[in-house]
Amino acid sequence: MATRTVCQVLQRRFASTVTAVRPSAAEAHSQRNAVFSREQARQRALYPRIEKIEVSMQGPGLDGTLLVMNKGMSTPLSCTRHGELWPLHQPLTHSCSLTLLTFKDSDPTSVNQAYWRSCAALLGQVLETAFKNDFTVELLSTPEVPVISGAFCCDVVLDPQLDAWTPSEESLRSLTRGALQLIHQDLAWEPLEVAPSVALEVFSHSRCKQEEVEQKAAQNPKGTVMLYRCGEYVLLSGGPLVARTGLCSQYEVTALHNLEQGSWGLHRRAQGLSLPLQLQAHHTVWRKLRQRAEKLVEVPRPKEVTPPSPVDSTSNQPVTTSA
Repeated sequence: MATRTVCQVLQRRFASTVTAVRPSAAEAHSQRNAVFSREQARQRALYPRIEKIEVSMQGPGLDGTLLVMNKGMSTPLSCTRHGELWPLHQPLTHSCSLTLLTFKDSDPTSVNQAYWRSCAALLGQVLETAFKNDFTVELLSTPEVPVISGAFCCDVVLDPQLDAWTPSEESLRSLTRGALQLIHQDLAWEPLEVAPSVALEVFSHSRCKQEEVEQKAAQNPKGTVMLYRCGEYVLLSGGPLVARTGLCSQYEVTALHNLEQGSWGLHRRAQGLSLPLQLQAHHTVWRKLRQRAEKLVEVPRPKEVTPPSPVDSTSNQPVTTSA
């Protein structure tokens, strides 16, 4: 509750700057990147002396392997240099047992979800930078959808001047080319766990993201939120992402659906389809998958809890009390 109160106070403080001046997309991205770098440097400075931790490896051919790594510096990427398994970039801060997951595990659910989430993050990055500075783009909270839904999703509100705009096939191809450029750059998704106050400063020019920061911090028992940086682009994530953009292979933006008018404007859902390097599809299979990915992915809304009806004093039902 205290975290939520602090978030609300800080949100009001930073939101005042949004009303006064709205910077260009490039200026906003530069400011977010600067705050991310400053906080990353502060966290790294927490470990001035190199301390050692023990990491017990779990996985095919690695069970029982014990690695001695650097606390606050080594990541699963560092550990995998002792093997050939797929990594993530989250720093290790204490001794642990580490299981490295791959797309070909017997149960790849967690890996698939991280990949789907990463593809949506990539789509959001493209959408935020695809339009001229004359048009505003506000990314909404990214819906968590399973891989079996057929498409990853990114909800967005475009400038009101674009409310009547319907993207053509060429427009979708242009967005796809933007994503493929980031994939070919093989950029790392750098994670950074931060306090809500830092995240609110990062997104000081976006009231929508500030609200999302407050919600995620309230839902997290630690009261923190997770940021990621891809190149110079900083985003808020609801869960882990894969290590690098280069892990994506086949990737295509398939649709942009109108949803409904919301508090931020006309809500739209951008959708796409992708497969990782380890899993390739023949063009005939890809065409069928693409047709499915064009259809609107329905995301169920949270169920509203109906308060219980007040007790009717005239009812004949007995009333019991506890001793």
